[in-house]
Amino acid sequence: MSDLGERLRACGKRLTSQRERVLGAVGRLGHATPDEIVDAVARDGGGQVAASTVYRALDALQELGLVGHTHVDHRAPSYHLAEHATHLHVVCRRCGWVGEAPLTAADELVARLDESLGFAAEVSHAAVHGLCGQCRSADLPDVGDPHHAGEPHHAGDHPASAAVSSAPPESPKATP
Repeated sequence: MSDLGERLRACGKRLTSQRERVLGAVGRLGHATPDEIVDAVARDGGGQVAASTVYRALDALQELGLVGHTHVDHRAPSYHLAEHATHLHVVCRRCGWVGEAPLTAADELVARLDESLGFAAEVSHAAVHGLCGQCRSADLPDVGDPHHAGEPHHAGDHPASAAVSSAPPESPKATP
């Protein structure tokens, strides 16, 4: 963590125990909302830390390029260590399943945006929303449908939820 201290000081910030604890919590959790990080820091045995302190620590750590975040839905962002930004997220809008795909899966999109608009897209911060294989195969109305009466399957029941995969979820015929 001495490298972290040096990087913080170079930006006019100090290495506080709270920032160390927040960085440690993000590392342990993998992907987590700020509230989940607040809870993890509260349980780490290091004493109480205000939620506002955790939010400020996340901002400082992101400014330094140590953590990043992704908006997988319209709620709170999901934070992760910056070194984990090697993929883009795919989110099923019906069941809520979140998967990972290699950044190379978006190469053609990134190239076309650059070619047609001169826009350099950063997809590691993005989440692509759609329907997973299981939901596409199910005969249920889309969540956006106001007549949606069916219960979506839970992400924990998803065939791909046992292991995060860079491949799209299997169809319901596959065994979980």
